[in-house]
Amino acid sequence: MRVLVVGSGAREHALCVALSSDPAVTALACAPGNAGTARIAEAAPLEVADPVAVAALATGWGADLVVVGPEVPLVAGAADAVREAGVACFGPSAQAAQIEGSKSFAKHVMAAAGVPTARSWPVGGAAELETALDEARQLGGAAPYVVKDDGLAAGKGVVVTPDRDAAVAHGRAVLDAGGAVLVEEFLDGPEVSLFAVTDGTTVLPLLPAQDHKRRDDGDAGPNTGGMGAYAPLPWAPDGLVAEVLATVLQPTVDEMRRRGEPFAGLLYAGLALTSRGVRVVEFNARFGDPETQVVLPLLETPLAGLLHAAATGTLADHPPLRWRPGAAVTVVVAASGYPERPRTGDPVTGADGEGVLHAGTAVDAEGTVRSAGGRVLAVTATGSDLAAARQAAYERVAAVRLAGAHWRSDIALAAVEGRIAVPEV
Repeated sequence: MRVLVVGSGAREHALCVALSSDPAVTALACAPGNAGTARIAEAAPLEVADPVAVAALATGWGADLVVVGPEVPLVAGAADAVREAGVACFGPSAQAAQIEGSKSFAKHVMAAAGVPTARSWPVGGAAELETALDEARQLGGAAPYVVKDDGLAAGKGVVVTPDRDAAVAHGRAVLDAGGAVLVEEFLDGPEVSLFAVTDGTTVLPLLPAQDHKRRDDGDAGPNTGGMGAYAPLPWAPDGLVAEVLATVLQPTVDEMRRRGEPFAGLLYAGLALTSRGVRVVEFNARFGDPETQVVLPLLETPLAGLLHAAATGTLADHPPLRWRPGAAVTVVVAASGYPERPRTGDPVTGADGEGVLHAGTAVDAEGTVRSAGGRVLAVTATGSDLAAARQAAYERVAAVRLAGAHWRSDIALAAVEGRIAVPEV
């Protein structure tokens, strides 16, 4: 099978690592790729937001399967264009990808499907913003305000703050930029990321993971695209995956099909385990980053056949998923100034070892690997348990050299120390 991966981040590098070890994959390309993917996959220039260009590359390269990594090409219609060109594609249509592209659309789907989620207030103007914040405060008491960009924001479009002025400033900035805003009820309890592979009918959940969104230790600092992740979750309640499949994932897929907008690809449920039970924080329409970096190393089932079954509507015939024992931890090494004003162009060394996944890197004319984005590397390790995986990951981080680099020192630490508690329902 000839597989083309679309994208250039650590998520795509993780996908390429998993696919490159699959005996069914006879050729692998990643476009546009990065300095890490170039070592294991063919590279090709590509404007990922151009569906016509994605389809042209797929047919020109002779792909049997295209795996679209980022959300932007999915919302733009890349999967539609690839399928129209006669090539199997793992990724939802542009219509179905609105479940990530519009948080208001996702709320309508959840309401119709009876999926539990936070109460929300759509906002189209400054006056509505003030009213929505008042109603959220009346509902939640002293709970923090939650203000979200209604559109795509690369995981950085939400502010959770007790400071009303900060909440108003974020909402107005989104509105002033021509966007729409969603104010939401605050959800207490730890968050969980659960991926599910689906062909629009059958749904196969993967292993739950937890992301660390805040930039600094102790969940301080600004929101980011993710500073690290780990899997599995030793504190997760028994039966969590089965419950989410029955109450969130399957009802959502069924509702999308009922609407004539079937969702086939990777449905990512961001969940909060609250004192009122499981609630959906958000849906994404693709593999999450950095959670993919810890879920895929634990998946023993060959990845190419799984994704091809979802892309061709044959997932019901796929055998049950198999998982490796142990745990995985990934630590993101970020550039100086991330996420507000990341510095790029600095040389990166120590980035060619096992488990070092490239995110924002490029190779200059002299062959030097340089930083080319805010999140530069995702350093991943597995171990017999979470503590062992965590130790191995940080040993690998210590070998990386990047001027002004920043990373959290507490990824998975609370889980290892048993400090994560799920509220009683």
